[in-house]
Order: sequence, then structure tokens, then C-alpha cells
Amino acid sequence: MIKIYHNNRCSKSRCGLDILEKSGKDFEVIKYLENTPSIKELKDIIKLLNIKPIQLVRKNESIWKENFKNKALSDSEIISAMVEYPKLIERPIVINGKKAVIGRPPEIISTIL
Repeated sequence: MIKIYHNNRCSKSRCGLDILEKSGKDFEVIKYLENTPSIKELKDIIKLLNIKPIQLVRKNESIWKENFKNKALSDSEIISAMVEYPKLIERPIVINGKKAVIGRPPEIISTIL
């Protein structure tokens, strides 16, 4: 089943949700601020995205700037920071089987449907 890690306060995430709704396919909405992925889930997502953990971080968030910016963090420390502060996770993330994308721009979601 298709999954979208969604934050309704984010316009890009709302656009991604709209793309999924219009696709007519079944999907699951995961409100990741309320249902934070575990460390293992986040590692699996990062592997599917084929990126480094730092590439999933919203570096303009004040939490990042105040607590983590300019620190030499390991991949594990970055993942732990995202689990502790899920607001740091880039969004939306859409997973379809073994394919995943960060929906920025949201239109990229269509490439894995």
C-alpha cells in the first residue's frame, strides 16, 4: 500500500496528498508529527529514498539551527534527532512498495504511482 508521511500544516504536503487522492489509488496517511517513525522505520525510509540522513532534515527549522547546526553529527545522531524532533523530517514522503520520494516538488510523487 502507498504511504504518505504527511503534515497538514505544510502546503507541499497538502499538495502531495491531493495528488494521491486524484490518483484513485489506495493509500495510507501517516501524520508523522503525531505518529513519529521509530529509528528503524526512519532508517528504512532513508534507505528507500537512497539518501543520507542529513538530506531528510529540514535545516531551516529553528530546532535544527538552535540545537544541531554546525555540529559534527553521525548518521545515527541525525536520525535520533529526527525521532526526538519529528518536525525536522522533510515532507511529504511518499512510499510505494520499494520506491520512495520526498514530494518536493509535489509533482515528483507521480513518478512512483
